[in-house]
Amino acid sequence: MEHLINQRVKDIEISGIRRFFNMVAGTKDMISLTIGQPDFPTPLHVKEAAKQAIDENFTSYTHNAGDIRLREAAASFVKSKYNLTYNPELEIIVTTGASEAIDIAFRTILDEGSEVILPGPVYPGYEPIIKLCGSVPVHTDISRNKFRFTADLIAEQMSDKTRCIVLPYPSNPTGVSLNLEELEKIAALVKGKDIFILADEIYSELIYDQTHHSIASLLREQTIVINGLSKSHSMTGWRIGLLFAPENLAKHILKVHQYNVTCAASVSQMAALDALTTGINDAIPMRHEYAKRRDYVYERLIQMNLDVVKPDGAFYFFIKIPDVSMNSFEFALSLVKHAGVAVVPGSAFSSYGEGYFRISFAYSMDTLKEGLDRIEKYLKGIL
Repeated sequence: MEHLINQRVKDIEISGIRRFFNMVAGTKDMISLTIGQPDFPTPLHVKEAAKQAIDENFTSYTHNAGDIRLREAAASFVKSKYNLTYNPELEIIVTTGASEAIDIAFRTILDEGSEVILPGPVYPGYEPIIKLCGSVPVHTDISRNKFRFTADLIAEQMSDKTRCIVLPYPSNPTGVSLNLEELEKIAALVKGKDIFILADEIYSELIYDQTHHSIASLLREQTIVINGLSKSHSMTGWRIGLLFAPENLAKHILKVHQYNVTCAASVSQMAALDALTTGINDAIPMRHEYAKRRDYVYERLIQMNLDVVKPDGAFYFFIKIPDVSMNSFEFALSLVKHAGVAVVPGSAFSSYGEGYFRISFAYSMDTLKEGLDRIEKYLKGIL
């Protein structure tokens, strides 16, 4: 029956991040620096809110767009944090993780042959959905610009088929963000054109040396904002995402969401409500700890004479491979075999990631130290 499978599904692959993680998961005495999974537990008060929801039998369907109390809390959250104004009744959708939000946004705005401009390297979760929509991903090489996805690079790729520009910032895998001046130039480039901005801001609360600005504050009518609780509140498994869009767009996205999942899990919604109210600043102590880890890892990498850009946010380093005789997959396998350290090969983040590897610093300081000690020893042996 293989010949009956949708060809577009056959043509896409499992995420390179997960594929490599699964491949080496059983390796004995291995230090893994692969997954972007916060090592903090979900805050206790959030878990208690979920327990209360279960005890009170809040286990039925909610409104398709999510419980109104959660949407009101989400509106207040982005207003206080990023000065964004959205109507909780008509312009906010609670999704099953940010991944579902990306999916339903693309399926709403893309047609056969539409082009979507992406940075390269980039998180691998966009391209397969774009292709499933019959649309065309157009990558932009940002490695030549210290991984900054700026208006001049975007302009090079724009055509009369351009339907959407994806702005993931802070970025996975590079950790690089965009400042207000850069966003203003992108907004000026796109304003008034038949082009949407998909602003994936899932790491917006994990930014270290600057203030996070959303392009929605500059280009609201053309922007879809994706956010969620996974990274900011260490709630990856709760699967709560948030989508913000102007009413005339959100009403169509809601239809796709409804037929996709009906609604996000009710118990998780109550946990998210507590996270965005009682825990509105829960990300701050996590952010401080991540900043310490970032600075430590950066110093270690520089001491190893590795070519790396210091990240503005998220919890990743994207590092140039010093041994040009190996591609990124071969290098990552060699690290596992000879050093007992798992990293993510850069090729998992599009062809523009080739020649690099990614490490996550969402791990304890002890794990980071041991992993970096092993990498340093390994590099001394091959260089």
